[in-house]
Amino acid sequence: MKSLKLLFSIAHAVLALMFVGMAVLLTVYAGVTAWDAVGVDAEANAPIAIEAIGLLAIAVVSLQIAQTITEEEVVRDAHISAPTRVRRYLSRFMVVVVVALSIEGLVASFKTLHEDPELLPHAASVLVAAGVLLAGWGVFIRLNRSAEELEPEAMEAAKSEDAKVDE
Repeated sequence: MKSLKLLFSIAHAVLALMFVGMAVLLTVYAGVTAWDAVGVDAEANAPIAIEAIGLLAIAVVSLQIAQTITEEEVVRDAHISAPTRVRRYLSRFMVVVVVALSIEGLVASFKTLHEDPELLPHAASVLVAAGVLLAGWGVFIRLNRSAEELEPEAMEAAKSEDAKVDE
């Protein structure tokens, strides 16, 4: 069983490295795109700059996912079974997803406002989806708190796992 756990840790580490690699590629591509936006005609280049912002947002999401995978699956070797661990693990991903959707929704709104205003409801639906996810996440946390109170030792175990990351 230990060799299987080691295999999963290695697989998670490889996936985290792949997310970091993609984040670097996206950052470089965003830099190239932003450089293309530098010019005399600011109004014509604004959509290109907005596209660069979207690419950077996705790069940040990629880095956050890599960090979460590394900390939760490789460093901590956490077992996602206790309510406290589930809440903390999902919360990290939900923060990333909600922030990314919000940024992408704003980027899409700006782009459609300048390029194709009749598509604005589609861009707004991304922002609505981010709001629904945020509300659902809040409900999940609220309901999960009562489960945590039934297992106070799980909170202590989760806190002790944090020491591994802080070292």
